[in-house]
Amino acid sequence: MHYPFRLGTTSYIIPADILPNARYLADKVQDIELVLFEVDDGPNNLPSTDVIAELIALADRHDLTYTVHLPLDLRLGADGDEQHISLIKARRVIDHTRALRPWAYVLHLDGREVRNGATAAALRRWQDQSRRALALVAEWAGGADRLAVENLESYPPDFVAPVIDSLSVGRCVDIGHLWMDGHDPVPYLREALPRTQVIHLHGVAGRDHKSLAHMPREQIEAVVQLLLHEKYAGVLTLEIFGEDDFYSSLAALERSARSVWAND
Repeated sequence: MHYPFRLGTTSYIIPADILPNARYLADKVQDIELVLFEVDDGPNNLPSTDVIAELIALADRHDLTYTVHLPLDLRLGADGDEQHISLIKARRVIDHTRALRPWAYVLHLDGREVRNGATAAALRRWQDQSRRALALVAEWAGGADRLAVENLESYPPDFVAPVIDSLSVGRCVDIGHLWMDGHDPVPYLREALPRTQVIHLHGVAGRDHKSLAHMPREQIEAVVQLLLHEKYAGVLTLEIFGEDDFYSSLAALERSARSVWAND
């Protein structure tokens, strides 16, 4: 089915590493979210130079793009230290993946200490430090427009707005996180859409990142209707893990799109 957006999913659909997943998905999606991790003094799945070369070749053959999810929620150190581990790892991931020319680097901002009940002064300090962290990462990534800041579950939906509204960074709207917290995602998505580079879509069934098959059809259709009517041309990532959830999510998305088109 042809959508106005680039349909994507994660790099962990089959039980294998990134490259076998990319080969498997190359003719099924238009974007792959590279989910990267790095354990301190332990293993990591950062792609090697050879893997990067193969990912580039796949992208060229299949008109494929990549989004890259940074591994840690960004923050400065408690004293404003710019060598916080989240920034160190962000730079390492960007350095490893720059040759892919990612559609966007998706990231979270760590605001756990101030998301509920912080003093005005503490909140302003967090906002100032978050702007500085974003500015650093934007410099490494090649520009603020390469970043997409994601909304998180258990946070107020517009928690990051005062930070990103003062910068030219993009948005990543995670619909599943909004559903998880009991919010109607449509008003939030409509307001954020002009700056939205990436949308994460996944179902909720006790926890998030489950198949869309778990969601009421009308909830999916409300989101799809907005995207189709606005001709959203960014990336829509089915942020799930596993073949069964992938194929059932594809089917749920297609049913919703066909219903929207039939009723237009």
